[in-house]
Amino acid sequence: MTHVLGIDIGGTKIRMGVVSTDGHVHADWTISTEIPLYPYLERHVKDALEKHPTIVAIGIGTRGMVEPGTGKIVFEMQLEGWEGTPVKQWLEAATGLPVEVNNDANVAALAEAVLGAGQGYKNVVAVTVGTGLGGGLVFDGEIIDGKHGGGGEIGHLILYPKGLPCGCGRQGCSEQYVSGSALHRLIKEHDVRSAEGEVVSPRDLFPLAAQGDVKAQAVRHRFVEDLGITISTLQAILDMDVVVVGGGVIDSSDAWWDEFIKTTEPLLLKPLTITRAQFGNEAGMLGAAMLVRNVAADSEKGRNV
Repeated sequence: MTHVLGIDIGGTKIRMGVVSTDGHVHADWTISTEIPLYPYLERHVKDALEKHPTIVAIGIGTRGMVEPGTGKIVFEMQLEGWEGTPVKQWLEAATGLPVEVNNDANVAALAEAVLGAGQGYKNVVAVTVGTGLGGGLVFDGEIIDGKHGGGGEIGHLILYPKGLPCGCGRQGCSEQYVSGSALHRLIKEHDVRSAEGEVVSPRDLFPLAAQGDVKAQAVRHRFVEDLGITISTLQAILDMDVVVVGGGVIDSSDAWWDEFIKTTEPLLLKPLTITRAQFGNEAGMLGAAMLVRNVAADSEKGRNV
C-alpha cells in the first residue's frame, strides 16, 4: 500500500503524519517549529521518508499565503525567512517526490470536505473561528485558491465599513468581530465578570450566558449575529451546499449553536446546511495529506496493473 506525508506547519509546532488515501493515519508525530525553517523541514522530511518508504508524495499546509501552482510562500510575517521560500521546488528536488503546498486554513477545509463534515457535498465552505477568522473554499473536491492564493480569506471580508483596524491594513474586517480575539475585546467592553468579580475568558463566556447573565448574553448575541452575517454574505456570492464551522471556539458551541442557527436562518437567501467541523487539531495534517491523495491513488493503480 502507498501512503502520503501530510505536514501542518504552525507558528510553534509542526505536525506530520503518514496517511493513506482514505484518510487512515498510520503514523503521527509533532516537532517544534525552528528557524531557519526550510533546512529544518527538509531534514525531518528526509528522516520520515527513510522510516516510511511507502510514502509517494508530500502535502504541506502552512501559515501564510501560498502562490498557486508554484508552492512558493508569498506572504508570511511571523515565521522569519519563510516568506519567499519556494518550498515545492526545493523539496521536490531534495526528495524526488511530488510536493503540493497550500495555506493551512485551505487544507483544513479540504480535510472536512473530503473526509469530514462536508463529505458528500459538492460545494463546501469551511469557516474556522480561532484566535482569528479563517476559512477555505472546496468546490468539486478542489481548493479554490484564486489568482494570488488569497481565495477563502473569509476573515478579511469587510463586515463593518470604516470599522476596527485590521492587521491586513484595512478597517472593519470580519476577523475583528468574529474570532477569539474579538471575544476578548467584547468581554472587556461589556465588562463581563464571573460571580467572583473576575473578567471572564471566552471559554467561560458562553456557559455564563447560558446561566442568564445579561452582559454575557449581549456578547454572545453580537458574536453569533456577526458570524451569521458573514455566512449570509458568503452564500450570496458562492451559493454553497454546506458551511462547516470549526476552530477553537467550536469547543464551546453547545452553549451558542442553537442561537447562532436561529439568528442566521432569517439572513439567508436560500436554505443552507450549516454543520460543525468533525476534525480539530488533526484537520491541518489530514488536509495536507489530501492535497496529494490523487498522486497516491494513481501510484496504487499503477502497482496493480
